[in-house]
Amino acid sequence: MTIRLWDTQTGGQVDNPLQGHISSVLTVAFCPDGRHIVSGTGDKTVQIWDAQIGGQVALNPLQGHISSVWSVAFSLDGRHIVSGSWDKTTQLWDAQTGDQVVNPMQGHTSSVLSVAFSPDGKHIVSGSWDSTIRIWDAQTGGQLGSPLQGHTSPVNSVAFSLDGRHIVTSSWDKTIRLWDAQTGGQVGNPLQGHTFLFSSVAFSPDGRHILSGSGGIIRKLGKR
Repeated sequence: MTIRLWDTQTGGQVDNPLQGHISSVLTVAFCPDGRHIVSGTGDKTVQIWDAQIGGQVALNPLQGHISSVWSVAFSLDGRHIVSGSWDKTTQLWDAQTGDQVVNPMQGHTSSVLSVAFSPDGKHIVSGSWDSTIRIWDAQTGGQLGSPLQGHTSPVNSVAFSLDGRHIVTSSWDKTIRLWDAQTGGQVGNPLQGHTFLFSSVAFSPDGRHILSGSGGIIRKLGKR
């Protein structure tokens, strides 16, 4: 039920643990400027924290989900937060006021396990237990195109490249897939090599490589 902040140089803990959630913390993310942290938990709420003073910002917990929140992310400009939940919805929040920006984004038929913003903040990508990936319009909350299909097990991690042209996803089917963010088409063949379930996937800043983690093993892969 706590969040802890660590000094990357010394490995020491910074200030006291952040407390306020009444259930397990399932996901955390920094605002790009490093000043705030967002968290999602089993208590169905999203909370924003001040990373500099170590306390909650002057907002009530963001409420709207009806089940555990499994993934959260800030937009690159820090103005919005997206959250994905076991309730099968993706929700968009104003990071300054805590208000919902659009109606819950619905379409997945099972839990939303991972969410991410495009670099320009105009789109959101979500990965779900239903094995699909969906792209959403962050201004309207509407789904863009058809679901991206190819994985055969839950999609537990999604990310946009920094140029916004590609999406990378990882799944419990032990594959990584690269997608064209504009067309929704798959780029190249699935990337394989891990022998256990994935935990996370991310692009390098230059977009030339993909980093994946699985069962205690980390791999660096070249982008197709």
